Amino acid sequence: MKAVLCKAYGPPDSLVVEELPSPTAARGEVVLAVRACGVNFPDVLIIQNKYQFRPPLPFAPGGEVAGVVTAVGEGVSGIAVGDRVIGSTGWGGFAEELALDAGRVIPIPDEMDFVTAAAFLLTYGTSHHALKDRAHLEEGETLLVLGAAGGVGLAAVELGKVMGARVIAAASTAEKLAVCREHGADEVINYTSEDLKERVKQLTAGEGADVIYDPVGGAYAEMALRATAWNGRFLVIGFAAGEIPKIPLNLALLKGCQIVGVFWGAFTAREPAQHRANVAELMAWYRAGKLKPHVSATYPLERAAKALNDMAERRVMGKVVLVPNRG
Repeated sequence: MKAVLCKAYGPPDSLVVEELPSPTAARGEVVLAVRACGVNFPDVLIIQNKYQFRPPLPFAPGGEVAGVVTAVGEGVSGIAVGDRVIGSTGWGGFAEELALDAGRVIPIPDEMDFVTAAAFLLTYGTSHHALKDRAHLEEGETLLVLGAAGGVGLAAVELGKVMGARVIAAASTAEKLAVCREHGADEVINYTSEDLKERVKQLTAGEGADVIYDPVGGAYAEMALRATAWNGRFLVIGFAAGEIPKIPLNLALLKGCQIVGVFWGAFTAREPAQHRANVAELMAWYRAGKLKPHVSATYPLERAAKALNDMAERRVMGKVVLVPNRG
């Protein structure tokens, strides 16, 4: 089988495509024929040794896949050869085949194709956990989403609307903001040409946003925090800008607000029952047509570096997906 390998830490162009032996299913595992693999910002970090997890070299990046079960290991029940599933892997997904723990796969609804499935769980799972479990977003509140045209950002825009919030989407170009509008944003802010803090205050009659969703970090984090409403919640999702901001904690005091960390991967392991309930809710919303993942491009495995460079340089709108055996 083919796999995209990180053999030494470095930029996306240092990755190589090699032939490897097909995996086998150990006890408690299943093997998938990978039909699609989502590309996410953690993939950019993990190949540079900048992520929370550090798999031993060599390894394949790729944290979420969709595919067909081709083998089932001893002790596995409820999963059969031929099942269509989404797999949460952490890494290893940029490959034609993959063995993973059976507890890390969930069925794909009949209505969902493989590319959509590979673009769904990490982004919507992260944003749903953030807004529901961490921010306790309520109907009628105002949600400000930074990096709103990216994968998790666009998912947050859609989920905010499903949950009854007024959604303000902030992004860096008119094209990105148009995509946000298409996915339900009530108001938009171009934070390269507008003052983020002042524009949020204008749009909220001076009150500020009840919930800030920040996957970007960098210079915009403090500006957004200063535009938080009394008793607001500032969600720390990630640092796509590359800089981890140093926030003056007096702002939390003055705003009476919470600064809340969101680590979806750890949540799925520590609170599996709540995670399963969240996935069920997300799938129900998908079946009802309330969630529509935006896949801006698909690439074969051999163009993984292109997909990761686009992600690193923040050119991606929604998601990009690798499709093995394509082209």
